[in-house]
Amino acid sequence: MISDLRLGSARGLVRGAMGLTLGFGLVAGTLYAQEPTTPPASTAPASTATPTGQDANPPAPAATEAPATPTETVANKPDKNKRGRTRKAKEEKVVASKDTKKDQQKLSRLKKDNPLAGLDSSQPDKQLYDKAVAATKRGRYDVARLELQTLLATYPDSEYMMRAKLAFADSWYREGGTAALAQAETEYKDFITFFPNAPEAAEAQMRVGDIYFKQMDTPDRDYTKAVHAQEEYRTMLQQFPDSTLIPGAKQRLREVQEVLATRETNIGAFYAGRENWPASIARYQTVVDTYPLFSRADDALIGLGDAFAAEARMVRVMKLPEGAKARLVKIYEDQAASAYGRVVTQYSASAHVEDARDRLETLGRPIPTPTADQVAASQALEASRQSYRLKDRVKLLVFRGPDTVQASKLGEPALADPKPTLAPTVTRQVMADFSGAMNPGAPVAPATNTAAAPAPAGDDTNAAAAAPAPAASAAPLALNDVQGTDGAAAPTGAAVDMTAPASTSTGSGTGVGVEILTPGATKTTVQPNGLTAVGPANTEALPAAEKPSAVPDQINEVAGQQTPVGQAAPAKGKAKADYDKGEASSSKHKRKKGLNKINPF
Repeated sequence: MISDLRLGSARGLVRGAMGLTLGFGLVAGTLYAQEPTTPPASTAPASTATPTGQDANPPAPAATEAPATPTETVANKPDKNKRGRTRKAKEEKVVASKDTKKDQQKLSRLKKDNPLAGLDSSQPDKQLYDKAVAATKRGRYDVARLELQTLLATYPDSEYMMRAKLAFADSWYREGGTAALAQAETEYKDFITFFPNAPEAAEAQMRVGDIYFKQMDTPDRDYTKAVHAQEEYRTMLQQFPDSTLIPGAKQRLREVQEVLATRETNIGAFYAGRENWPASIARYQTVVDTYPLFSRADDALIGLGDAFAAEARMVRVMKLPEGAKARLVKIYEDQAASAYGRVVTQYSASAHVEDARDRLETLGRPIPTPTADQVAASQALEASRQSYRLKDRVKLLVFRGPDTVQASKLGEPALADPKPTLAPTVTRQVMADFSGAMNPGAPVAPATNTAAAPAPAGDDTNAAAAAPAPAASAAPLALNDVQGTDGAAAPTGAAVDMTAPASTSTGSGTGVGVEILTPGATKTTVQPNGLTAVGPANTEALPAAEKPSAVPDQINEVAGQQTPVGQAAPAKGKAKADYDKGEASSSKHKRKKGLNKINPF
């Protein structure tokens, strides 16, 4: 054993000696490589002495030549200045200890919750503020608000007053709950009112939007919170465009608009499933016009095109003239092809672009080719969307809230909504399309006020004969186009005069120029335009309506007056109605038991 130890020690000594030798060799080689390889310029060889018998001063040459300078090798020459600077920088560099690094990390974490952390804490108002922030961080919101109220009441001119008011609102926001969030919104609004130009005002406005964002429900539920969140984020972007919170506000606005667009798309699909095409078209058109960054915009465009194609199919089975049917089918197929074409061009990287191509081929329409810019924009938009992860799916299953996973991360969200498309508007457009297809060459009847020459007041026959018949119009008849009892009509197309008469009548009237006459009566009145009103000959007015009987005066029972018989309370000894114990029961009338209880007869 001792011999083994000696052998190990000897081996160690040999290895150490070899290491030292190798080290000295490397140092010597390095020093040798750093030495200059050329002799200095001042050194001259001994053979340069002037020999005897030669002229020591030979004649100068005609042209002056530059003295030859020996070339130096600088590849291995060390840069002493650089080495000196590096050594000096290393000496001046201060390496922070582990405790210093921990303190710096702790201070950075504290500044996330308290921007005033690390400042002088000897002032009493600063101590109150720090205590409130610490209490808020621990979840003791009541204590934090009490400390902040003390600070605001005791030190109204404190330099921490602005941060204290914002921290007061933050305590309500972090507490959560419907009542606490409503109070937080009020506090944030007050902060913006008192400090509109402070950098923290943008933070307060952002929190107001977050309050509604946290309360948003799924798209199939109440969407009021989503609408309010959209308004608050738009206010944030418009009032504080230079804030550092703008990127976050834009992303939140894109997520809110994703929820609203999902709601409109689902409603459009609901109406499409029940073949209510005008309502479905209105919803899909609103989505396409308002939310271009929607993750299912291609699906909405295909639904819009399918609704127009369904209307074209409905027209084909109608019993209409072939010309009108062809015009209507072309109108609706053109609109369907336009919707499918937008999917191919604007959303060329979407999932339903092949479906749009197939539908265009079915309609026999050419398939448009997107430009390079459109392809690049669509690819960037689809690449910005996040795919579903396991964490996202678990969150959607456990927590109740909207699905905003696939909301776009690029693009400018809409700051103003265009005019929405309504179902009544679509229905009127469909009626106009049908009218235009049925009467393609029918001109629009102008509203002319051609009046005939005035006739004598007592000649109704001549006045009626002088009135020309109205021109035939392709438009449907209106109330004022109904002719009179003798088949004649006024030149303006209104046989019933609804204007007030020039002279005051003593009979009863309606206040709009029409008097109620007894049956068979006739009255002739000359109108200001020279026409004679059509009516019966008997102009005797109906008697005035009877005045309703007066309401009996109320009786003051407190004054001791007797109550009338009609208002008297019923007597206590009123006869009781018959009570069937087999069908009903109460606390005084128990139902029968035994076989009578189960006997249905």
